[in-house]
Amino acid sequence: MSIISNLFAISPYIALFITLALGYLVGKITIGRFVLGGVAGTLLMGVLIGQFGVQIDPGVKTIFFALFIYAVGYQGGPQFFGALNFKTINILLSAVVMTVTGLLCVLAAAMIFDLDSGTAAGLAAGGLTQSAIIGTAGDAISKLGGMTEEAKSLMQTNVAVGYAVTYIFGSLGPILMVSWLIPSFMKWDIREEALKLAEKMSDGKPELAPGEFNAMTDLVSRAYKIPTDSPFIGQDIQTINRDLLDTAIEMISRDGQNIEIDKSVVIKAGDILVVTGLRQAIASHVESAKHEVVLPRGTVLIEENRQLVANDKRLIGKTLAQIKAETNVDTLRGVYITNVIRGGNSQNISADFIVKKDDIIQVTGSAKDINRIEKGIGKRLVSLFSTDYVLFGLGMVGGLLIGLINFKIAGIPVTIGSGAGCLVSGLFVGWLRSRKPNMASLPLGASNFLRDFGLAVFVGIVGLQAGPQAIDMVKENGLTLLFLGVAVTIIPQIVSFFISYYVLKIKNPIEALACVAGGRSANPGFAALLEKAGNATPVFAFTVTYAIANVLLTLWGPIIVGIISSQ
Repeated sequence: MSIISNLFAISPYIALFITLALGYLVGKITIGRFVLGGVAGTLLMGVLIGQFGVQIDPGVKTIFFALFIYAVGYQGGPQFFGALNFKTINILLSAVVMTVTGLLCVLAAAMIFDLDSGTAAGLAAGGLTQSAIIGTAGDAISKLGGMTEEAKSLMQTNVAVGYAVTYIFGSLGPILMVSWLIPSFMKWDIREEALKLAEKMSDGKPELAPGEFNAMTDLVSRAYKIPTDSPFIGQDIQTINRDLLDTAIEMISRDGQNIEIDKSVVIKAGDILVVTGLRQAIASHVESAKHEVVLPRGTVLIEENRQLVANDKRLIGKTLAQIKAETNVDTLRGVYITNVIRGGNSQNISADFIVKKDDIIQVTGSAKDINRIEKGIGKRLVSLFSTDYVLFGLGMVGGLLIGLINFKIAGIPVTIGSGAGCLVSGLFVGWLRSRKPNMASLPLGASNFLRDFGLAVFVGIVGLQAGPQAIDMVKENGLTLLFLGVAVTIIPQIVSFFISYYVLKIKNPIEALACVAGGRSANPGFAALLEKAGNATPVFAFTVTYAIANVLLTLWGPIIVGIISSQ
């Protein structure tokens, strides 16, 4: 054992990565419908491995949590600002219900079991997982009158004791509640409900799960043989393509040979035309011909999808048909429009769809043809696989600076904190990206890694740091305080959930569960919910309740000390 302890003392990050590996391994264990999950598994393994006395710089936990919460905000930014409405009031009230219920549970436990102010404040800090209570309660204790300095010091020690004993379940409880207990009781499938909510938020466009794809592809190529009575006979390709918005003739086969398309080529009877474009458009354009043929095996038609940001003043406010006509004048083969994205969401396109500044217009065609028309629409969207480190760095700086803001409410100091600051910053940068597509790029894979790895490191270090203290304190103080912590953790969540669902009418399962996690400012619980949901749908409700909970729970420290000391 001493060898392991020495190894962890020399390189504590070995312990951290062992914690992550074993935590996610344990998290895969399934018992019936119950799956512990990687977040809860990492927390538990951190507590066990922490018994070796692993010491990791607290700054590591802070920065990885900041990365996690920034990525969460970035992914949810567009939906967050789009969802702000009167419905937000009920979500705000849900956070109030949760925090007030938590306060009442702590006060009831203190009165029934005769806890002193310090122990009660520690119970609140750990059971409600709000570390700021330690600071506000300790400050309030130091200002109590009619008490010796020794008594004050003992009470301040008891704050830490209560916190250490109750914090582990305070973190684990919300994970179990939002990812297993409540969904099992309500018979909800979290992933299914998250997909439904994502579809609703994206105007009916379904969100695909890992491994799924849409078999009804929008873009298709079909071949048609020109009959002797076709109106296309005698027309050149450029003239025909100019009149098409979302389809184009991209290849001609004549007498068994593919011919090079140029201005001199005109359509003849018996030609086979390869038409590429949106499925519905092709069906409407060629339905009357009814002369579809099968192309020989091995026929290749290479095209490119390119996304262009509409910023040419001459095109803003015009329809797609006008843009196609003006930019496609000198293009022999067709370049057609296959998607328009506005505010992060795909739009239903038609010939009379009016383009606005910073819309993303996806054009399809050969690279050579797209190069001809690109400058007439706008700049190419920056690579979907590269990160804008300028905005990423500034976003993190902004979040950390916001976290330094502090103010007083009724004389009680409240600090925003780096977590809340980076969440706000991430929300803004994510929203900015949806409005200014060529700015603040953070690819989905990169943001998912920041979110998942940042949270895993944060939870692992929490377990490593809290484990030794908690077990020692349980040995010294018995199990009473531990069970009180369980009650303070569980009861407010149950009360808040049922009031939110049945009284405040927060009926969407994902939003209801996110309110439970956010009202507790339970970051590990929220991470477990994100893990189960598989998308960013819980972000909005969590963000709103998290902000309220951070302020109110911080205020509970001096209030608990004041009420109990006055008795």
